[in-house]
Parts: sequence; structure tokens; C-alpha cells
Amino acid sequence: MNLAKIRGGAGDITQPNLNARIQDNLYLAVNSEWISKAKIPADRPAISSFGEIDLKIEKELMDDLAAFAADKKDMPAVPNFDKAIATYKLAADFDKRDAEGFKPAEADLQTLTDLKDIASLKQNLASLFLRFSFPFYFEVEPDRKNTKVNSLSFDRNSLILPDTTSYQSPASKQLLAVWQKQTENLLKLAGVDEAAAKKYTADALALDAKIVKVAKSAEERADDVALYNPIKTSDFEEKTSSLDLGQLLTQLFDHQPEKVVVREPKFLDHFNELFNEANFAELKGWLIAMFINKAAGFLSEEFRQAAFPFRQATYGQKELPSQAKEAYHTANRLFSDVIGVYYGQTYFGADAKADVEDMIHRMIDVYEQRINANEWLSPATKQKAITKLRALVLKIGYPDKIEHVYDLFQVEDDLYSTQANMREVDWKYNFAKLYKPVDRSEWYMPGNLINACYDPQRNDITFPAAILQAPFYDLKASRATNYGGIGVVIAHEISHAFDNNGAKYDEFGNMKNWWTKKDFAEFEKRTQAEIDLFDGIKYGPVTLNGKQIVSENIADQGGLTAGIEANKNEHGDMQELFKNYARIWASKESPEIIKTIAAFDVHAPGPERVNVQVQCQPEFYKAFNVQEGDGMWLDPDKRVVIW
Repeated sequence: MNLAKIRGGAGDITQPNLNARIQDNLYLAVNSEWISKAKIPADRPAISSFGEIDLKIEKELMDDLAAFAADKKDMPAVPNFDKAIATYKLAADFDKRDAEGFKPAEADLQTLTDLKDIASLKQNLASLFLRFSFPFYFEVEPDRKNTKVNSLSFDRNSLILPDTTSYQSPASKQLLAVWQKQTENLLKLAGVDEAAAKKYTADALALDAKIVKVAKSAEERADDVALYNPIKTSDFEEKTSSLDLGQLLTQLFDHQPEKVVVREPKFLDHFNELFNEANFAELKGWLIAMFINKAAGFLSEEFRQAAFPFRQATYGQKELPSQAKEAYHTANRLFSDVIGVYYGQTYFGADAKADVEDMIHRMIDVYEQRINANEWLSPATKQKAITKLRALVLKIGYPDKIEHVYDLFQVEDDLYSTQANMREVDWKYNFAKLYKPVDRSEWYMPGNLINACYDPQRNDITFPAAILQAPFYDLKASRATNYGGIGVVIAHEISHAFDNNGAKYDEFGNMKNWWTKKDFAEFEKRTQAEIDLFDGIKYGPVTLNGKQIVSENIADQGGLTAGIEANKNEHGDMQELFKNYARIWASKESPEIIKTIAAFDVHAPGPERVNVQVQCQPEFYKAFNVQEGDGMWLDPDKRVVIW
């Protein structure tokens, strides 16, 4: 093997090697001891640096919610927090849930089983659409050509398996068989006779198989701009006449929009042949099958256990979370922003927020320096890029206000009805935005989520309080260590403004070309090099698809480069930076979750994000004296530089 040609370092990056040298495999040299000792919790499919923080937050908030529910703590001054606790109490009361069994969901199942034909479905389509999952959905979001206003998008819903490519896997038949058996069992628990349960499930699988053939893959959906396909509402009505979706739009909105933005045109083109009288049984089966699988988690312990096999087969976790954990996660999903604000106010300090904000501004300054010093951009494109950079809106910690939708939520007598009614309220709240101005203050992530994001339509970057802790960030750590953690994460999100998708939006979030033709051609050439850099890398049981993960890899490249530059400016220890960069991506995963996530995720696996990106950084070679012949050596002509 020619070590000089290795992308991702020498050895199997998924297995610990306590003797690994940094020069041969940075990720394993830093993390092998942790990997050797780390245990994947039985109720999780993986453990990682992210996961360890999540376990800590989970324990903190589980303890807090239990204390509030038992009146051992005074209720905080967070709007609608009392509703979150009331919902938590319903979720935690398994004696009540077990006693009720399927009764809370009986009426909804009856509504679906009573459907006789397409006519009966169309007659009640608006109420059904708000209450149940369909193979398609609408969503109001900022219009990509004019982000001051909202537009209506139309998309297909999720498939049974994670992605279209999952159906080509040798394991697909086995996974679909698990789903089939699970669904039949759930329906029988709900009182459906065995023959009907088998037919509903078989019909659902038949429709899913048809949708797979006309659905975009995760790789195709990774091209964000290709999801913007506006058509006249009259044309949309014609393409969906089999279910009369034009009439549905009339019922859902005060007046019909002039256009509908279609995310998957091929799916729309086949709509009438997928959903019609001849195929009505398949659609009915799909509605019933999806309903019972979603409802199970809000019913008794028997239903919760019965809905586990497919999740277990797909993700590889050994057991369900405890009832106490389930109660917390249920309340957290339904009241994410409310609990996120509570978490931020309780666990995120003002000093940390000020320090992180200072780091963000430093990273923006570094980015501007790097754009100005860029050798392949023209002055005109540089100026446009800097204008966009300086227009970035920062969202740090948690939002100042909680969405009005939580004011509209009501806690019912049982958990199933509570979440089902909240779902309706949430859809109506979203649809009511269509003719209102875009609210640029909205957050897409709650304060207790260990993540960060860039929103191209609002040109903002969000850093929830949860990620602003070790190993990503520590107020007491050196700047070099923090630059290798949160500094790189900050610059990663900034880089999304200039990745293969973000580069097509201006400073206001509008889809607009601000590049010269020559500059964009060079950018696309470098983007292809980033695709080639990762494409075909073997990671455990999967092979990476460079095109599917390119946007995140561009952001990683820009983020690490900017973090290194900022550390240079402050004369920080470069070894500390690279070691902490490796540390934040430490992970231990089941083979099942590796295969499942690789099918749809737009991120490369964490270990490869470490090694492949640092192989492109000259400062890494200097910091650790990496020489040709070492496992981490990558020939200079293979190294990729974009930002």
C-alpha cells in the first residue's frame, strides 16, 4: 500500500489503536483510549463527544422536569413552561397510559378504516391532511427568490427506509420484513383482524415501492437549489387532480397562492398515477400503516415496545429508553423551544455568551482577511462575498422570544390526543404565515440541542447554548483549544454561506448569482476536487459518496482553515488546536447506524472529517513533522483548498 495516497490516514479508522502515531492517524492517536473505554448506552446506537454532552443535558433536564412535576421546584418564568410540565406528567404516567391502551387513538383509526374510496377521502381531505401523515405535504417558508415574503412548498414525505439507495442494499428485504411484521403486530394490538392488518401493511409497502421509483435520492436532494421549482397553481392543480389538491389549497388558505414551489418535480409528475381510484387501497394502507407506527409512541408500554423492532434493526440500539427518559424526550420534542429557553437561561452564563460572541466576530474578521487575500477570486466577487459575510446575523445561546404557536397548544386528558391536536395546531400555524412577512428572528434550533446551523434564506448562524461547552468550548481553556473546537464550528457555519449551495444566495438570502462567470467556474472546479477527495473512502461497512456530502465538507474545509488562521494570529499552540479538533469528533457507533446514516446524511463520518481535512492543511504537517511515507501524508497535488 502506498501510504502517500491514503485519504483519511493509515489503518481502520473505526477501530481503536493505542499505538497509533499522530503522523499516521491523528484521529486514532488522540481518541483510541477513549474509544477503547467508551460504552455505547443500551438505549442508544452510538456514543460520541456530542453524545456525552447530550447524556449530561438529558440527566440535568430529566432531573429538573421531574422536580417541577413533583412541585419540588418553583415554576420558572418561561412562557408555556407549565404546559411542557403538564405534558411531561402525562408522558410519565404509564399506569394511566397502560390502563387506556389503544382507546385514545381509536377514533382516529376508525376515521381511516372507514374511508371507502377516493371520493370519501377527497370529501374530508383538509381535516385528514391536518390530522394524519400523507405521502406528501405542504410547508410555508421564505421564498428563495425573495426572502421578504413566504411561499408554499410541496414535497413528498419520507420513505419507509432511510433513502432510495437503501432499497438497493442487500439488507433492504430484511429491514422491510421487520417493518412489515411490526406494523401488522401494531394493527392487531389496535384491534384490527389479522387479514385486514396484513392487507393494509402489504398495500402500504406496494405504494412505498412505487414512490421510491420517482423519488430523489439523498445525493440529489443535497443540491439545495434544485429543490426550488416554482409552478403556477393552476398547473399544480392539473398535476394533482386525482386528489383535487387545488380544492385542498382553497380550504387551507384564505385564498390560493399564485404559485407552488415543488421540491421534487418527478414525484409531482407521477402524482396522478400514484394516487387515484385504482390505487386507493394502497393509499389507504399507507395512511393506516404510518398512523399506527407514529401513534404507538404515545400509547401504552405494550405499544411502545411493539414499535421498537424496526428502529432496533435500522439503528442497532439494544433496548428502548426507560419510561422516565421517554417522558422527558416526548415533552422535549413537543416543547423544544420552551425547554430550550429554560435550559439556556439556567445553564448558559453571560460570560460564556460574551466570549463566544467575541470569537464569532474574530472568525468573521479572519474570514474577511482570507477573502481579501484569496488568489482565485476577482475583486468584484470578493466585495460581494464580504458584503454577505458582514450581513450575517448571529444567534447565540437561545432566542429572546418563544414562538406564538406554543400559546395555542392545549394539554388534553391523554398524551396521544395532546400531541395529535398539537400537530394540527402546528400545521395551521405554519400555513397562516403564507401571506405574512418573513420573521427573521425565528430560530431553527432550541437552546438545548448540541448542534449549530446556517440558514441560507435568512443568512444567519445559530449556536445553541448546548454546544457551547467542553470539548467544543470551555471558558477556562486556551484559545488554541477553543479554536480547535467551537472556533472551527463557528467558521464551519460561516463557510456554509459560501459552500456549493450557500454560494448561490446573496446577503439577504435570495437565490441570486453574485459571482463573475470565471470565478464561479473556478469555484465549481474546486468543489469537484472536494467531491473527489472524499468519494470512495471506505468507512466501516460503507463507502462514502463525495457528492452527497460535499456541502458539509466544503464547510469543514473553510472552518478548519479559518480556525487555524485565527490561532496563528494569536500565536496559539497549533498542536492543541489539531488535537481538540480530533477530540470533538470522537465516536463509537453500531454498524447498523453507520449504514443507516450514510444512506441519507449530508455529513461525512466524524473521524473522516478529522483526518481528511487536516491532511489538506500545511500547518498540520508542520505542527507534527509529518513526512512523506507517514500515514497522514497526502500528496500536495491531492490536497484541496477552497476557503
